[in-house]
Amino acid sequence: MTMTPLLRLGTRQSPLAMAQAVEARARLCAAHGWDESAVELVPVRASGDKVQDRPLADIGGKALWTKELDGWLHEGRIDAAVHSMKDVETLRPDWLAIGAILPREDVRDVLVGAASVQAIPQGARVGTSAPRRAAQMLHARPDCTVVLFRGNVATRLARLASGEAEVTLLAAAGLARLGETGVGTPLDADQWLPAPAQGAIGIECRADDAQVRDWLAAVDHAPSRHEVMAERALLAALGGTCHSPIAVLTRAEDEGLAMRAALFSADGAERIEGEARFAAGDASGPALLARDLLDRATPGIAALFEGAA
Repeated sequence: MTMTPLLRLGTRQSPLAMAQAVEARARLCAAHGWDESAVELVPVRASGDKVQDRPLADIGGKALWTKELDGWLHEGRIDAAVHSMKDVETLRPDWLAIGAILPREDVRDVLVGAASVQAIPQGARVGTSAPRRAAQMLHARPDCTVVLFRGNVATRLARLASGEAEVTLLAAAGLARLGETGVGTPLDADQWLPAPAQGAIGIECRADDAQVRDWLAAVDHAPSRHEVMAERALLAALGGTCHSPIAVLTRAEDEGLAMRAALFSADGAERIEGEARFAAGDASGPALLARDLLDRATPGIAALFEGAA
């Protein structure tokens, strides 16, 4: 007998988003002893999936990944929404709550098309739409040029295979969740700092929905939540936007967190870095690091951060 779903879980329609929603459902059902039919997956087509030929920052930023799901949540058409946390705007409406952060996957970027950054052919084209990846690559390899690559993992790999670029960069976590573990070369996260919240899946719900918040709390992974919320606190204090090249690596250390962050100018020519240690849950630690970075920012970097104003 098929039961009426207890929880309607909204998700974007891309293959990776659906894989993340399936993982979220599996964890919820395992935690509560539910049959799979207790959680209904509700696909929603996001604006960000409809427009593929322009940079995200030019057409509305990260809200393009969340606004349809936010609307469905607000209207009560779904009870919770699954997101890649790196795609969720730093400032969220106060009627929303991040009910759970699932155990974070590999935070690294994967280089596809060359064995290392140093081995990329001279003058190669790098396909990416991410300001961080573009600036980081141009900092390491100023001889390269960046061409716009948007779309899901399969689309970007197909564009690479068709010769639109020599190399591209993808998230190791996304590849792993799609079963594409043999693709490319993972880059050392200490040398090539990842994006804020990379590899983390979040589940949002209405802040006043006590029942759903209680269900989600059972799959919340505290170490991953501490890392992700610290990185989001850094973003908030920097005034980072979709145009802002920000790279950050956070690790658990001595019962607290150690954070390394770097900011770049858009062309990668300018780079500053800093680090901080603070207790888990302490948003002032990331804020102090942000202030230090902005105080040392060159004009080319400061122009990309609202917090530098």
